[in-house]
Amino acid sequence: MTRRLPTVLAVGVIFASSACQPPQPEVLSEADREAIRAVSQQWTERILARDFAGLAALYSEDAVFMPPNEPAVDGRANIQAWMESFPPVTAMDLQIVEIEGRGDLAYVWGSYTLTVAMPGAEPVEDTGKFIEIRRRAPDGTWPLARDIFNSDIPVPE
Repeated sequence: MTRRLPTVLAVGVIFASSACQPPQPEVLSEADREAIRAVSQQWTERILARDFAGLAALYSEDAVFMPPNEPAVDGRANIQAWMESFPPVTAMDLQIVEIEGRGDLAYVWGSYTLTVAMPGAEPVEDTGKFIEIRRRAPDGTWPLARDIFNSDIPVPE
């Protein structure tokens, strides 16, 4: 019996310490991933339709949008104003590479191609990559909380 005591104590310590561990957040479900993909599809549709109010609605109120070569844009209303000032996007394709997360937090990364109509000039084509951080809202939607993108095309010298 004395020889078993250390083993019994060790097993007891293991069980006790595992009981004290905080529960791990749930991994994203396939339904969560589909909801996130749907928001990305809506984003593409709304930028092409120049539906800036609808586009801004895909962001949380306190979202931060981080375009290349410019300061960050804070808040949904300012994001909408930034989008309204951007030249018309005439073609857009987002390719999601990965959606991952736990609990109410997710990130999305991928690539894009787009064509922008430039006033008085030839259209500009761009390719690049993006990362989005999303927080699940109380209604179960996945608005963008942080959004950053940058071009693969070098800045002209």
